[in-house]
Amino acid sequence: EPEGPNPAKKTKQAENEEEKDAEEEEEEEMILTCHKLGSLMRQGRDRVVSLVSDPSGRILGCHGNENTLEVFKLVSEEEIEKHLHKKQKRARKRARETGQEGLSENVTQTVEDEIQRLSLTKLSSKIRSFDCIVDSAEVAKIVCHLSNNNLELQSLNIKEKKPVAECVTKLSSAGHRSDVRSVCFSSDNTAVLSTSGETMKVWNRTTQQCIRTIDCEYGLCSMFAPGDRHAIIGTKSGKLQIFDIASGSLLENVEAHLGAVWSVCMSPDKRGIISGSADKEVKFWDFELITDEKYSKTSKRLTLVHTRTLKMSEEVLCVKYSPDQRLVAVSLLDSTVKVFFADTLKFFLSLYGHKLPVTCMDISSDSSLLVTGSADRNVKLWGLDFGDCHKSIFAHDDSIMCVQFVTKTHMFFTGGKDKKLKEWDGDNFEHIQTLEGHHAEIWCLAVSPNGKHVVTGAHDKSLRIWEKTEEPLVLEEEKEMEREKEYEEAIADGEEPVVPGEADCEVGMAGKKTVETVKSAEKLMEAVEVYREETAKNKDHEAECKRMGKELPPPQLHPLFQAYGVSTPAKYVLEIIRRIKSSELEESLLVLPFSYIPDLLGLLSMFIDNGWEVELTCRCLLFLLRIHHGQITSSQVMVPVIEKLKTNTSSKVGELKDIIGFNMAGLQFLKQQMEQKEEVKFFADATDRFSQKKKKQKSKAVLSFKI
Repeated sequence: EPEGPNPAKKTKQAENEEEKDAEEEEEEEMILTCHKLGSLMRQGRDRVVSLVSDPSGRILGCHGNENTLEVFKLVSEEEIEKHLHKKQKRARKRARETGQEGLSENVTQTVEDEIQRLSLTKLSSKIRSFDCIVDSAEVAKIVCHLSNNNLELQSLNIKEKKPVAECVTKLSSAGHRSDVRSVCFSSDNTAVLSTSGETMKVWNRTTQQCIRTIDCEYGLCSMFAPGDRHAIIGTKSGKLQIFDIASGSLLENVEAHLGAVWSVCMSPDKRGIISGSADKEVKFWDFELITDEKYSKTSKRLTLVHTRTLKMSEEVLCVKYSPDQRLVAVSLLDSTVKVFFADTLKFFLSLYGHKLPVTCMDISSDSSLLVTGSADRNVKLWGLDFGDCHKSIFAHDDSIMCVQFVTKTHMFFTGGKDKKLKEWDGDNFEHIQTLEGHHAEIWCLAVSPNGKHVVTGAHDKSLRIWEKTEEPLVLEEEKEMEREKEYEEAIADGEEPVVPGEADCEVGMAGKKTVETVKSAEKLMEAVEVYREETAKNKDHEAECKRMGKELPPPQLHPLFQAYGVSTPAKYVLEIIRRIKSSELEESLLVLPFSYIPDLLGLLSMFIDNGWEVELTCRCLLFLLRIHHGQITSSQVMVPVIEKLKTNTSSKVGELKDIIGFNMAGLQFLKQQMEQKEEVKFFADATDRFSQKKKKQKSKAVLSFKI
């Protein structure tokens, strides 16, 4: 007989199934679910950048793009119960007083009960990041990393009802608080001088320690005076400041120029300097030693004496002496470089070819080559005999800010806004190597007199020293490594690998300003301003009518309204938008400053509500939202406008689509009626049938080929 079902096996299977069901139920219960309890408004109006809680979960801090830190306290369950109990007592008391007993017994828990605002602290600079802990004495310690390269420790007693944060200590590094704008080496290669927006610093190259920090004005260029005991700084305000490095004191403020001093250069005989400024002048100065009782009663101090002035037609960006002291090169804002004889200041050469201003230049030690770096991202090498351009090299991905030859060679270094430092061969016009390390734009560089070190200063507020090594450098290997890096970056970005000589066929929107787009943008700005004025005038008129209690004659229409044949300010703005060419509309909106965008979005919302030019309005609206998405979404004032646009736009566009669909159906019906009446096929149908026949023939050919 066949065996019957075993009851023991059944029970085991049932037990296993029950265990599996129980495990699944436990897993389902373990899934985290979140429910929105409410929201808590910050006092800052910008977006939240960072949100941090201490390890014990007692306090919560947040900050935005500004220098304000907001601290909140996370209340425990016991404290919440006590607080709710007190609220219930107060509610019952109010109910007894008003005679509505029984209605106020249920007090709901809100976010304000769980998260209490402690303090709002303003720091000395914008906050980059922060962290916090709470010690046993209920004191919160908050350490903040600021954008001026400082660390601040704040102390906050969370037991107090209205605690105030106190700055316990500050930790500042020896570096600069702002961008490093100029660097230079001493004549013995041991010291480095750097300037920024507020200080001048002298560094020991070997130990990399800051020797001296001296307060100065915004330094744009700098140099060591002969003997390396004095420093000369060219400032943004047009002064030449002379400092004694040993004592760290300011010797003299020379009122040199009326505009920013962009460049200074020492004469090869070390008897004086030249300075170039935004006031369109190049001035020549001689060194002199004078007696100054304020400085010393026994010794003399250094000063500058103005000897000659060379007036230019444009702002001067850079000046250079040739090492043989025969020529002076001056780069101007009109993208040209003028070369003059140093002794007579007679004009010698004009070097033109750059599309944008030449921001930096240098002359080789043998006075035969001039290298220029420009905002058009090109480096050009010029011969100083005849002013001929030897080579133009596309060097960087952004503006070139600094360039300098290595002493006694034709090798030179360039630094740019693309964060890269590059070395080039001026004889063979070859790129030798790329040095990456800075995290922001490189503003300045200096090559040591012995050619073994290069120092760079950048927007990341740091100085970097590069040392020449004894390792051999093979150009082919460097080029191969660069190609591999470009290929890997292209693959990582999900793009097609870079192929030399090929580019994407598709082009984006033209981003170049034209006279027409600028005029259109100006007209639109004027229209928005007129709209503001006329709207304010109408509101004042309505208020005056209400105050007087009778209808007053309306204010006189703006003359532009009569010229354009409109009656309201909103229709005037719409008429201006309609008159902008379709091809120039987006570029005109792109030029528009953001201060006009809130008013313009409100007007676009009004146009959509009234059904005026819905298609044109939607085009403007979508473009503005795409371009200014970050600023619009971070502004709390724009939220109701965007919500209103979201609902109205979809409904109005839907109505427009319905009208177009109805019209299309009507045209199709009329076409059929005409065909039936005249018994003639339309040309469009004939071409459609012809194309369908071709498709069928092709498909048959493919099938026969496969068979």
